[in-house]
Amino acid sequence: MSRPIGWLGILRLGLVQAGLGSVVVLVTSTLNRVMVVELALPALIPGALVAFHYVLQVLRPRLGYGSDLGGRRTPWIVGGMAALTLGGIGAAGGTALMTTHLAAGITVAVAAFALVGVGVGSAGTALLTLLAKRVDPGRRAAAATIVWLMMIAGIAVTATVASKLLDPFSPGRLVFVTSAVALVAFVVAVLAVWGMEGAAGAPEPAAAAAHAGGFFAALKEVWVEPQARRFAIFVFVSMLAYSAQELILEPFAGAVFALTPGQSAGLTGLHHAGVLGGMALVAAGSALAGGFRVRAMRACTVGGCVGSAGAILLLAASGPLGLGWPLREGVVLLGVANGAFAVSAIGSMMGLASNGRAAREGTRVGLWGAAQALAFGAGGLAGTGASDLARFVFGSPATAYAAVFGMEAALFGAAAVLALGVFQTRDQPAPRPAVGRAVQAG
Repeated sequence: MSRPIGWLGILRLGLVQAGLGSVVVLVTSTLNRVMVVELALPALIPGALVAFHYVLQVLRPRLGYGSDLGGRRTPWIVGGMAALTLGGIGAAGGTALMTTHLAAGITVAVAAFALVGVGVGSAGTALLTLLAKRVDPGRRAAAATIVWLMMIAGIAVTATVASKLLDPFSPGRLVFVTSAVALVAFVVAVLAVWGMEGAAGAPEPAAAAAHAGGFFAALKEVWVEPQARRFAIFVFVSMLAYSAQELILEPFAGAVFALTPGQSAGLTGLHHAGVLGGMALVAAGSALAGGFRVRAMRACTVGGCVGSAGAILLLAASGPLGLGWPLREGVVLLGVANGAFAVSAIGSMMGLASNGRAAREGTRVGLWGAAQALAFGAGGLAGTGASDLARFVFGSPATAYAAVFGMEAALFGAAAVLALGVFQTRDQPAPRPAVGRAVQAG
């Protein structure tokens, strides 16, 4: 059996996640703004392209199954990063082409966003599977936090550097900057995973036999595992609430509390700071406790979901009821609760990936990744659409946002109930199954 990945290895794999975030933020945020502002195109065009890249991530289970076949994740990480790099460059090129040939530019962008979706799905699924299989149970919460923090760092650094390099704006400069970021991210990712899995060898006979029925048989086997199925549903419901909440927080602050765009952007910064704080608290608690044990996973996940529901309700009620609940402090509290449940869920995923039939880790992680991607794609549409509908029905912005936040709080409450049924009850790290031997889900 391969040696567990140490702290240096976790940091190296975090560089891959940072590279993913760097390219994705340019494709989904910067190009979005360029299409709407500089090119004066309908917001529906970039919105549909971003939604398309999320939809394609339903392929994550198949991509994860592919990495299960040979038992190696490195080729799928490198291949995914290559597809993401080509997609990022192509998306920038398509956006530049829209300035002179709109239809041709959109066609190029569609193909490029398809590569982005497949690339993120392949590299992200294989990376998390590798972490799940090779990180000791006692380090999983800390590993999840490190990888998440490095992704956010990659996004922040890229956004800062790109904002300086893109001025003065021109389509050619956009293509150059995006291409440079994508190529650097690819090279860093390749160097980061180089040698992490050792030399390639022949798949173990038992693992090879497990895939005799093909992908759909493997997916069916994973779906009928109660724990894997419940966790997929939990991921979808919790991330649906999270993503819907993110897109209407700033409009809520502007419409109900009369904050300026700059002030509402600062509010988003406070929320993300709270998220990082919640993640750090869970990781520190895990380290002090000597491991991310099952009861701790369940407590942090359920507590984070319940805390998120309560914080949203307080924010919602502060508008129409005039409770005087402090907006900024309330947003930080919401972020802490969000961070606690998010990092607990990632740590839980690492622990649950090997629970069940052997040689299915990538398929399980892919299933959960697909649930998250679909939730993010649906959450943005559901949150913004529900807020528009509520304003039409209720008239008052404060009442409308309170109604939408109430629905999101209900989703977080449902996620907390689902989380209770996911985890094993014994207070021990989840065991690693022997090859060919199924482990009962609790």
